[in-house]
Amino acid sequence: MYRLGIDVGGTFTDFTLLNADTGVATHHKAPSTPHNPAESIANGIPAILAAAGADGDALRFLGHGTTVATNMAIERRGARTGLVTTKGFRDVIEVGRQLRPHLFDYAQTKPQPLVPRRLRQEVDERLLYDGTVKTAFRDESAQAAAQQLAETGVDAVAVCFLHSYRAPEHERRMRDILAAALPDAYISLSSDVLPEFREYERMSTTALNAYLGPAMAVYLEAFFASVKALAPQIEPYTVHSNGGLMTAATVRDYPVRTCLSGPAAGVVGASETARAADFAHIITYDVGGTSTDISVVRDAKPAFTSDRHVAGLPVRAPMLDIHVIGAGGGSIAWLDDAGGLKVGPRSAGAVPGPVAYGLGGTEPTLTDANLALGRLNPNGLLEGAMPIDTAAAKGAVAEKVADPLGLSIDAAANGMLEIAVANMSRAIRSVTTERGYDMSDFALFAYGGAGPLHAADLAVECRIPRIIVPEAPGTLCARGILLSDIVHDLVRSAIAPADRDTWKGVCALFEEMRSEGESLLSRDGVAREDCTFRYYIDARYVGQNHEVRVAMGTVDTGNFDDFLHGFADRHTQEYGYDIPDRGVETVNCRVQAIGSVARADAHSEGVTGSISDARMEYRLANLAAEWVETPIYRREKLPSGVVFEGPAIVEEMSATTIVLPGQQATVDDGRNIIIETGL
Repeated sequence: MYRLGIDVGGTFTDFTLLNADTGVATHHKAPSTPHNPAESIANGIPAILAAAGADGDALRFLGHGTTVATNMAIERRGARTGLVTTKGFRDVIEVGRQLRPHLFDYAQTKPQPLVPRRLRQEVDERLLYDGTVKTAFRDESAQAAAQQLAETGVDAVAVCFLHSYRAPEHERRMRDILAAALPDAYISLSSDVLPEFREYERMSTTALNAYLGPAMAVYLEAFFASVKALAPQIEPYTVHSNGGLMTAATVRDYPVRTCLSGPAAGVVGASETARAADFAHIITYDVGGTSTDISVVRDAKPAFTSDRHVAGLPVRAPMLDIHVIGAGGGSIAWLDDAGGLKVGPRSAGAVPGPVAYGLGGTEPTLTDANLALGRLNPNGLLEGAMPIDTAAAKGAVAEKVADPLGLSIDAAANGMLEIAVANMSRAIRSVTTERGYDMSDFALFAYGGAGPLHAADLAVECRIPRIIVPEAPGTLCARGILLSDIVHDLVRSAIAPADRDTWKGVCALFEEMRSEGESLLSRDGVAREDCTFRYYIDARYVGQNHEVRVAMGTVDTGNFDDFLHGFADRHTQEYGYDIPDRGVETVNCRVQAIGSVARADAHSEGVTGSISDARMEYRLANLAAEWVETPIYRREKLPSGVVFEGPAIVEEMSATTIVLPGQQATVDDGRNIIIETGL
């Protein structure tokens, strides 16, 4: 019996196939196919099955993470989308909060709303904040709005009425009218997508969900068709931005929840791997070909958020708190108008890729710089499956960077790496020191195809004492999918003073949400005994505008005081103080319904022998801006428990790990490489 995890990245598509009977894992990487992401999946599944000596009949589970939704939002390749809202509120999506993210940068402009004004329709209806009707829903007005949208030829419609999170009946009636006028359109209701207050964020999230819906459905159809052709007995899952799994039906209804699909699976995999290695506090550091994804895990628990921006657009949905920057192996080096060297955020991606790949790329990337410095194998990547032209890489660095700046190739390539590492270090500080965390308390967990390649330099820059590099780091996101459970996040706004009388209503609301979660998990085929629930309350002091999230073990009429104590503790942790004599308000109630999925852990065989058995050769490599004769080790042959000193380079199929001079590395019982930086 086999379990397969697939992560579709911007540059590579990664596969991990786990034999559930033996615990043996097989890994595979293939270039992504941006024109049709399902194509790389269809080609890769037979390849990894053949490598493991298996066929599609042996598959019992398939989960996949994807960046399709994010890329569509960034590139504005979604559907022609209309919006229907309460009369007088069609410009909410454009007015927003009137905030300038860069106050003094006049070159910065607000992203255009996904729905242009001419495609926004208003309807005569109005609810008050408590859900009571101020203006009755008028069918004539709704039918006129639907007809107007039908004449414009929209493919999707977002419906967002004022205060519909309190009472969704008006939106549901609008859906019926739209379905009659536009039978082929994708319709998204804010009361389904995000039933909580704050109109702008709710409207923006619903509009993005509708914008992504039609194209995501086409992608899913192609993906499922390729899977069914090989393994008709399984129902594929997709990774939610919160790190859980979603069924096909859920993805079709809520594509906006996949915006961090692939990176979220990596954080889950990193958290579980680190926990097994007795590391409770880690900074996850995932460097792929296009981006770097960073998150904080404390006490073996990933951090969550409900607020983030996707392609400059606010999105409210439960997701792992992952900071993404445009820095990866394919990040392009360029000179700005003042002649200053920049790296990223533009990437060469999978097509044409770095110059060294020989696929038509002409602009130097971080991968080309690493090849020019001897840090990557000059004979080929992916165990020789990807030929490399090192001379072309050096030529591109010379032509585009070194010569214009009057530098040597070595200095130019090192400059490219230093700038990339500086960008990454700023991202790490934004989620650690800027939030009151001491980086010396954390280990840097490096994965992705280029994470272990830059981790040693980054740890020195950030003064992080320890680095963890898992086995097969380049496919960890795919492996993390095999460690995920089915998760549904439910939310209801309950804005009220927190006292013993209103607490009874909060308890009743949680009971209702738990029942809804049980129904969703039952629909997904999860047995009742495999269901667990987590409870959270967003709360604030009276007079505050934003809230903190309080985790609750249970919510019942007897633990109101526990909630108040938990809120005070959480507020103190977030802001450094509490206000004992100030009233508290509940804002949102949240339930996370979790369905455990049967899984099998990968089993790593211990390796015996000596360090010399793993050493393949010596190679001149430029490490810490110095050329040094460096031993090159084959990772699969490194003995368990071995200790070796830097400088060293460890190569494997999915990644290359650098150990700088003065650093020390150990292979632990779980086959992780632990690097002590001496800081």
